[in-house]
Amino acid sequence: MAISDPIRQGLARGWKVTDASRLERDLALEADVVVVGTGAGGGVTAEILTRAGLTVILVEEGALRSSSDFRMREGEAYPELYQESGARKTLDKSINILQGRAVGGSTTVNWTSSFRTPGATLAYWQSEFGLTDLGADALAPWFARMEQRLGISPWTVPPNENNDLLRRGAEKLGISWGVIQRNVRGCWNLGYCGMGCPTNAKQSMLVTTIPAALDAGARLLTRTRADRLRIAAGRVAALECRALDAAGTDLRPQRITIRARHYVLAAGAIGSPAILLRSRAPDPYRNLGARTFLHPVVVSSAVMAERVDGYKGAPQTVYSDHFLEQAPVDGPMGFKLEAPPIHPVLYGMTLQGFGAGHTALMHEFAHAHALIALLRDGFHPESPGGMVGLRDDGSPVLSYPLTSFVWDGARRALLAMAELQFAAGAKRVFPVHEQVADGYASWREARAGIAQLPLVPFKTRVVSAHVMGGCGMAADPRRGVTDSRGRHWHLDNLSVHDGSLFPTSIGANPQLSIYGLTARNASLLAEALARRRAPA
Repeated sequence: MAISDPIRQGLARGWKVTDASRLERDLALEADVVVVGTGAGGGVTAEILTRAGLTVILVEEGALRSSSDFRMREGEAYPELYQESGARKTLDKSINILQGRAVGGSTTVNWTSSFRTPGATLAYWQSEFGLTDLGADALAPWFARMEQRLGISPWTVPPNENNDLLRRGAEKLGISWGVIQRNVRGCWNLGYCGMGCPTNAKQSMLVTTIPAALDAGARLLTRTRADRLRIAAGRVAALECRALDAAGTDLRPQRITIRARHYVLAAGAIGSPAILLRSRAPDPYRNLGARTFLHPVVVSSAVMAERVDGYKGAPQTVYSDHFLEQAPVDGPMGFKLEAPPIHPVLYGMTLQGFGAGHTALMHEFAHAHALIALLRDGFHPESPGGMVGLRDDGSPVLSYPLTSFVWDGARRALLAMAELQFAAGAKRVFPVHEQVADGYASWREARAGIAQLPLVPFKTRVVSAHVMGGCGMAADPRRGVTDSRGRHWHLDNLSVHDGSLFPTSIGANPQLSIYGLTARNASLLAEALARRRAPA
């Protein structure tokens, strides 16, 4: 069956797309708005602004890839579509961070899980950060708008075995569970979402808002690194960019300068703070880059009697918020349970051990079951998150200390996952920890063993795919970098439209939260820019 490729079709129609790796000279451009980043925030912003009649330039560090390039191969996808080939790490290397790096950003490679921002999170933002205009009722219409735009709805297809084991274990223990909403239309249920959707069913920015913006006249620059903002007299005067080579790793001599009426950063919760840091943006209260959150994730693997084949079928369709709902947001760290897809490279590089021990675990690949616990960070004084900084070459790095408060949540999460997996029929359970070589054969054994495990960096595997904060919103410039509209407190013509706005983590997969908040803020921005341009 032939699959149409909307990207190749758009290029054939004459989209204005410039691959900076092919530039032969410097480039100077102008627009009403320049948007840095093409993920959840940048894509939504570009569509809304172009439909409002504004000229828009999109700047993307990654390459433009499409369904014709997505061949469901991990060895191709991670170097092509992820930051640092899927090996981005925190400063001390103790946490591995998966982030997209291509047109569409992380929406091109995420697992489609879509949740509205939890009411408890929004209530906390209102009480602690003064964000009184961001209540659940106020944001509901924006979430609904993006759910309709992107086909977000509960997944009605029966779950694959990996997810159904989460459901069965939860039911046996009397733990609440739910069905995850996914942003798909006509999904083939392949299970390779993390490598780019080969059928264009996933309603990522790559096949929705970016094509819409380009059809409306927007311009896209790829393999283009947004280096710094040129700032003068409390405003941004220009964006200075550098061309990257075809591999996307080395700088080329060509420079791109873009002047605009307004500038929008949507480079993600590591990228956006880094641009402001390189630009020496005003930061009188030292908020920039601070309070960056990850939903630190710990993993539990199990071997089941029957085949699981966790690479088949929609990757995440069942979840449990039982351990979030039990804990108040400002109490001991709660966590969300999900079942991630199991592909050999990602599974192998996450699994503990090496040599013969690692090989033995990989031999059980077809029978492997996996659970992850997303720890809700940022709501307690002992959970301050991390700090985005710059290396000597100007590249960004996140420092994220793992405190005893975080480790307490991690231990409770490993215990909860082990109990659930044994309830679902596991033969052996392996918390992903370097001192658990043989696993546990019973819940009783696991409970005693996990209670004694030394939870420290490198012995306990910690990963994350959700980076939030660093340009946090607040009603007072002393508490945040931006206001509730994403407008920078100290730069009149700069906005931030991505997950870096969140003043805490959200306790759920963040893409729908970014979509809804950005739809609101981009619409407000479009109205403001239209008013300024209107004749007297």
